[in-house]
Amino acid sequence: MRRVQTTARPDWLSLVEEQGLTYAVDRTGDGSEVPYWDETAYYEFTEDDVDYLERVTDELHTMAMQAAARMADDAQLIQRHKLPPGAGDLLARSLRDGAETSIYGRFDLAWDGTGPAKLLEYNADTPAGLVEAAVCQWMWLEDLHPERDQWNMLHEHLVKRWDEFRRTTGAEIVHFAVGQNEPTEDWATVAYLRDTAQEAGLETVGITIEEIGWHHERLTFVDVKDLEIAHCFKMYPTEWMLDSTFGPLVIDGSSRTRWIEPPWKLLLGSKALLPVMWEMFAGHENLLPSYFDAPYAMREYVTKPLFGWEGDGVEIHTPHVREAVEATHSAGQELVYQKYVELPDFDGNHPVLGTWVIGGRAAGLGVRESSNRITNTEARFVPHLMSTARSSPEQVAAWLAETGHTL
Repeated sequence: MRRVQTTARPDWLSLVEEQGLTYAVDRTGDGSEVPYWDETAYYEFTEDDVDYLERVTDELHTMAMQAAARMADDAQLIQRHKLPPGAGDLLARSLRDGAETSIYGRFDLAWDGTGPAKLLEYNADTPAGLVEAAVCQWMWLEDLHPERDQWNMLHEHLVKRWDEFRRTTGAEIVHFAVGQNEPTEDWATVAYLRDTAQEAGLETVGITIEEIGWHHERLTFVDVKDLEIAHCFKMYPTEWMLDSTFGPLVIDGSSRTRWIEPPWKLLLGSKALLPVMWEMFAGHENLLPSYFDAPYAMREYVTKPLFGWEGDGVEIHTPHVREAVEATHSAGQELVYQKYVELPDFDGNHPVLGTWVIGGRAAGLGVRESSNRITNTEARFVPHLMSTARSSPEQVAAWLAETGHTL
């Protein structure tokens, strides 16, 4: 693994915007532009690097699923999340229900190409960042390095996963919902996922969360045209949904609506997963010591709220590093204490490796880097490539045919 400086394409901004990355440039408070998509560098991985990351990702997901099963039956742990009454029963029921389909998630790992990769967290409920990982960095590769490969079968796996969903459930229509005031990144992620579902033969309907209503006679959620919402992908945190006006209808099972991601994904998306995994698999080389309530014997540690993203509410506590991101949406939440690990340092750039899971299988990689130790809203997405020749379409088709998706 190495970071390589390079020259951006002259028309890079218009290219990635046409590909759906409408948030390729952020604006600061003073109006200046800060690129989120950054192709003035790329990360290069060997085939062995990618094989290793794929194995680690698959193993971590298997361990996380075992941890979720334990969490679902732990009433005290569920109480830590301050969820509405009955939510724990819903999560356990959802996890046991084979009809509850999961599409995707993303691990965040710290790794510099040497030693064991370390799990930082699992973004399993509402992970964004698919457009840049699945589409833009592949098109960058096509333009500049068409002879090279990339760990990126995200699009193929997503289409296959939606096709499996269509065939196993008999679904014809899937609604795709996002909060009307949520960031552009969420809207772009939903638009891309709709494209992959349509490619798999599904009809899709786009709505906002605020447009979802309840039909008292039919006992189902409906859209603005009174069409039953049988299956709904929601780019909206499960804990927010359960705490909403209609939350009790989701919790008590009144509705026939199936949610994607399903309610049980809250367990994997919660930072509570980290101490539970450490308790179950203490000493595992890819895990960091993590605890509830206190740092115990750790002199260097990070505090993380149970529900948070983009570094919100995260604080680093070491004798030499003090860094924090102000808590906004995560204010007042219970904290998890995780051992501090230094992110790789490439000339002041600190990458986090996002390894994507689709249908329970590792499917690709996206790299975000930051000048900070906490990967927050100031992070940049940097493309990657492999130091190997491009795989043939026949090889890709064979790999995809071998893949068996699960939860």
